[in-house]
Amino acid sequence: MAKRGPKTVGVSYRLGLTPGIFMESLVKVADNSGATLAKVIGVPHYKAVWRRIPGAAVGDVVIVSIRAGKPELRKQVMRAIVIRQKRPYRRADGTWIAFEDNAVVIITPEGDPKGTEIRGPLAKEAAERWPKLPPMASIIV
Repeated sequence: MAKRGPKTVGVSYRLGLTPGIFMESLVKVADNSGATLAKVIGVPHYKAVWRRIPGAAVGDVVIVSIRAGKPELRKQVMRAIVIRQKRPYRRADGTWIAFEDNAVVIITPEGDPKGTEIRGPLAKEAAERWPKLPPMASIIV
């Protein structure tokens, strides 16, 4: 017999966005924390499927390894929030949006941003999910 009731697909924290950042992706660090380039090495809270590469969308937290920047930050493993992605994704109002690059903002273990400003635009989805990011951004798209 089929199950009845509301059908829940996916998990609540994913917002239903198309993932555009995957494991081993090189992403630009868009804040002034001292890092300039990072590699995604993990996606927390990802529900694994056999042989599927974990992905993250705008507003998700990823674990990154700093590849370029200040010498004291290089080779450090940190958490970051995805603020832009190249892959187009659909918003609730029906519009599609894509950015020029993949970018993240480094955060502390407590969830506060490490830098004090964000270079370039900030996606509206990340701004709504993380209230400490909009005051740092010059433009929200």
